[in-house]
Amino acid sequence: MTGLRDAVALDDPVGESLREHHAHLARRLGGALTFVPEVATFSAVPAEPDAAAWADLAKLLGPGEFADMFSCPAMPPPDWEPVFVLEGRQMIWTGHGGPDRSAAESYSDVVELGAEDVSEMLDLVERTRPGPFRPRTHELGTYLGIRDGDTLVAMVGERLRPPGWTEISAVCTAPKARGRGHAVRLLRAHIARITARGDRPFLHVAEANSGALALYERLGFDTRRHVTFRGFRTP
Repeated sequence: MTGLRDAVALDDPVGESLREHHAHLARRLGGALTFVPEVATFSAVPAEPDAAAWADLAKLLGPGEFADMFSCPAMPPPDWEPVFVLEGRQMIWTGHGGPDRSAAESYSDVVELGAEDVSEMLDLVERTRPGPFRPRTHELGTYLGIRDGDTLVAMVGERLRPPGWTEISAVCTAPKARGRGHAVRLLRAHIARITARGDRPFLHVAEANSGALALYERLGFDTRRHVTFRGFRTP
């Protein structure tokens, strides 16, 4: 399993993911990188971007387009319009007690989701607002869900994949299905899958989401660093 000494890849999770595991879903110009629009709006520039790097990203995205810079600390030129700022945390799974593989595999109500489930996934995201999710976001990794009858009521998926790590994302449960432990079962199932292939789970969470923070800490996630998420519109 990846050691903490390798956590430097998490300093630029978007760029590391786009250069490696998700290169087939990337667009690139010079040192600027972004996902194809149907997958995600996350973009990346070099650690110390110069004016040319920002110009490359603006050209790559096009005028008046949204650039989600995720946790990138570098600020774009002043003619880029700020869209949002959100304080958050990056958390890594420290493996308190080890992954519960046997329990995760016994969850008979946990199903793997695919392209045929996208409309339901988008509907659940619309009702719960866990974060950005687009028609091809599911191509980033495995998504697991729980149904109540024929209705998808809970979901957890994989997003960024810097070397040695897998980000857990899209943690959401329909309002009427909350309080039944769906998120816990899905998170444990994902932790087991990720660690079984030799990666280590990590995630991002908004600082104000105290309920999610408490849940993640209970499942063995510790804060690695505090981050600021920012989005801009290109000139």
